[in-house]
Amino acid sequence: MTDAGQLLEEMNERSREVFRRVVEAYLETGDPVGSRKLTRELNEKVSAATVRNVMQDLEYLGLLASPHSSAGRFPTESGLRLFVDGMMEVGDPSSQDREAIESELQSTDESVVTLLDRVGSALSGVTQGASLVLAPKHDAAVRHIE
Repeated sequence: MTDAGQLLEEMNERSREVFRRVVEAYLETGDPVGSRKLTRELNEKVSAATVRNVMQDLEYLGLLASPHSSAGRFPTESGLRLFVDGMMEVGDPSSQDREAIESELQSTDESVVTLLDRVGSALSGVTQGASLVLAPKHDAAVRHIE
């Protein structure tokens, strides 16, 4: 088991929820996240002091940091890595997503550049995130794609 996996298992449900909410809010705004904001968003009704204690524990673990004592917290590099490695749900696309991608890519009479652009757009639409498609620069024709 990875260190991230072990750390996630050791964190209780409240800690995981607070950590996830801090990371998501930080990625959305780029600003440190305060305990009061989290108390309004958490499913479990807890006090701001309880959230601050959880955030302090997460800071001790090296997952969160604070620019100064009265500021909110933001994820550290290792906290972001833990989030990406262990908390994001990655899986196979649903049949509906597969159909959307396949229908987007049906046309065969277009350039490779146009096709790659459409692949990026389709992936971005399905994931609701940014996508980047890179391909080596070749002058030869493509013979087979799996």
